[in-house]
Amino acid sequence: MKKNIEFYFDFGSPTAYLAFTQLQLIAERQKTNLLYYPILLGGIFKATGNNPPASVPAKGMYMMVDLQRYADKYNVPYQRNPYFPVNTLSLMRGAVSYQDDGDFLKYVNVMFQNMWIDPKNLNDVEVLKKVLTDNNFDIDDFMKRISDQSVKNKLISNTENAVKKGAFGAPTIFVGDEMFFGQDRMEFIENCLSNWLSYKFNNKNYHKLQKLKKILILSKVGIEIAFINCDFANN
Repeated sequence: MKKNIEFYFDFGSPTAYLAFTQLQLIAERQKTNLLYYPILLGGIFKATGNNPPASVPAKGMYMMVDLQRYADKYNVPYQRNPYFPVNTLSLMRGAVSYQDDGDFLKYVNVMFQNMWIDPKNLNDVEVLKKVLTDNNFDIDDFMKRISDQSVKNKLISNTENAVKKGAFGAPTIFVGDEMFFGQDRMEFIENCLSNWLSYKFNNKNYHKLQKLKKILILSKVGIEIAFINCDFANN
């Protein structure tokens, strides 16, 4: 039986955008479901002690080149956002709020479009409002949605669950209990889906990795979740 693809993402990650363009195609080819989990990348960074790649200048410069390489490889449009970094808290709450509506994928496409294809300063509330209005989203409805406590709680829960499962950044993708990180693991993800049973039971490192992951997660998860809750409580 094919496993679902679980996609943990934040609009503020250009690699999440690139992964998004490919995971849809993989899900179609493999005839499986692509499940979306909006998370807050800043919460994951705080919980795990990770930092954005750009915090190391040389790595940031390298990534600018590498992101374009992958956009060219995948034949998708991409532009560096000059307003980066963007506080995506409201954007991700919006994603959570639309998940049970028919507008979810439309919203996701609009946000990625205006972050990494035709980049705009989504830190600016007026710019965000115009983007939403231009794409036929009701502003008053949007503001109510992102203020809803259940929406806030769901975003916290998604982020906590990602950390519990071993995520340290975005995009993080799961196929069953196999974790893949980044936009450059698409081949491995598709291979895992195509050969799930043989992959799981014949991969000599599989069980070792799962055991190590559980030890690491269980030893840190209490501290990590405390960090996440503290981060969200301040917003």
